Amino acid sequence: MPTDCIPFKDTNYFSSLIIDYLDEKDGLKPFYNRFPKLENFEKQIEEKQRSFNNDYRADLVRALMIQYEGLSISSMTLTNIDLLKHNSTFTVTTGHQLNLFTGPLYFFYKIISTINLCRTLKETYPHYNFVPVYWMATEDHDFEEINFFNFKGKKVQWNRAASGAVGEFNLEGLDQVYDVFAAQLDSSETAKSLKKLFHQAYLEHTTLTEATRFLVNKLFSIYGLVILDGNDALLKKLYTPYIEEELIQQTSFKVVSKTNEDINALPSNYKIQVNPRAINLFYINHNLRERILETDGVYGVLDTDIRWTKEELLAEVKKHPKRFSPNVISRPLYQEIILPNLCYIGGGGELAYWLQLKSNFESHNVTFPMLLLRNSVLLITEKQKEKLAKMNVSVGDLFLNQDDLMTKVTKSISDINIDFSPQKDQLQKQFDDLYLLAEQTDKSFKGAVAAQEVKQIKGLENLEHRLLKAQKRKLDDILDRVRLLQDELFPGQSLQERNMNISEFYLEYGEEIIQKLVQNLDPLHSEFLILEL
Repeated sequence: MPTDCIPFKDTNYFSSLIIDYLDEKDGLKPFYNRFPKLENFEKQIEEKQRSFNNDYRADLVRALMIQYEGLSISSMTLTNIDLLKHNSTFTVTTGHQLNLFTGPLYFFYKIISTINLCRTLKETYPHYNFVPVYWMATEDHDFEEINFFNFKGKKVQWNRAASGAVGEFNLEGLDQVYDVFAAQLDSSETAKSLKKLFHQAYLEHTTLTEATRFLVNKLFSIYGLVILDGNDALLKKLYTPYIEEELIQQTSFKVVSKTNEDINALPSNYKIQVNPRAINLFYINHNLRERILETDGVYGVLDTDIRWTKEELLAEVKKHPKRFSPNVISRPLYQEIILPNLCYIGGGGELAYWLQLKSNFESHNVTFPMLLLRNSVLLITEKQKEKLAKMNVSVGDLFLNQDDLMTKVTKSISDINIDFSPQKDQLQKQFDDLYLLAEQTDKSFKGAVAAQEVKQIKGLENLEHRLLKAQKRKLDDILDRVRLLQDELFPGQSLQERNMNISEFYLEYGEEIIQKLVQNLDPLHSEFLILEL
């Protein structure tokens, strides 16, 4: 299948932090454990094997089997769950919100990167087993981020009152969303499959957690994916000592704040992704998920009347550990405590905040996982590629800002030279001679020369800009076709993977689209994939 790749740094869509991480810049090395190269996994396996509490494995398997009750589990997933009992089995994990109908395309890229990395590790280290895990963000409360997906340029949205952890939401109102979505589909077999999948997931289950688990299991169980809900009483019980430590000692605030200072001290001006709070836990109970605060030894839940003394709070933790929900700072630690995990696969924003957390792991004597940037993909049809070729535009050109793209195309196809660089160079040489003359005669003359230089260069730039504008008008028909094609592949002037939903491609290609992704995504190949359909 025709594919191509573009270096991430050439796409202009990734932060300097992520580009420098991929380049293994020295300044960032203190903020991660091992870089995700295949040969580095051996030492990661050894370290995790030494540090992981194998007593947790039985509870992990038991919790998973309870979570999977009532679902049809594939033999591969069932085998993978059973393998987690053994200390020679490790996980590779990705996490994601419970986006309606999977949300943007990169949801698939994260999970397939995870599945494919496990396959590669098994081939390289055959004496060990590797299980792909999707961690459902059931305790998230950002409903506005997950309550829609885009279909053919329009938003399909679930509107309802929202409070508390999203995983516990009932599915009221999704019958109306189904009607809106179904009305936009044709009568093809792939359309019928999409309708059935949506109906089964969201109209035949009780909560958003159940619906998402069903949907993801239906899509990926044949690849052995294991789906985990961290909002689980049995698993939170294993996390209890760390909950108590977070509440009383508040170590993560101190160490992550120090890491943030260290990152800010780097000369590269990286953006800090998250800032720790004094207590990095929420309290969840009956449609409530709010921050826990401490003032003068009294603990409470924000915007409620709930209050505890220290002793009462610790008693609440022991009795109801499930009510204590980690935030973005503490959730990664929780994940790595309960899973025999080697590597976390995430997007650029996720990896940015993970790079702030290594010191917190060290302070708790928990092995910090390897951090791998998920695959990124642009799906392009043969017809779209042919159009590009006819217009002499490369796929890489489409990653440009649209104004810059129009300028580049205009200059490349114009029958006159719009680039005034030679004239500017010639003018610059003339002024260099004038500066030498000023040095030899009257140095006060230099100011007048400099002012004239600015005026003349600016005049040339204005002429160049006017000529470019005139040529753009003249070539408007061709530029419109380029614009239209870029808008198709980069909707909303954003990456396709951040905007489009899998349903548009499933309509055209059916299950084959997922199979193609599985065949072509190489998680250890750090470039942006262009995949021709």
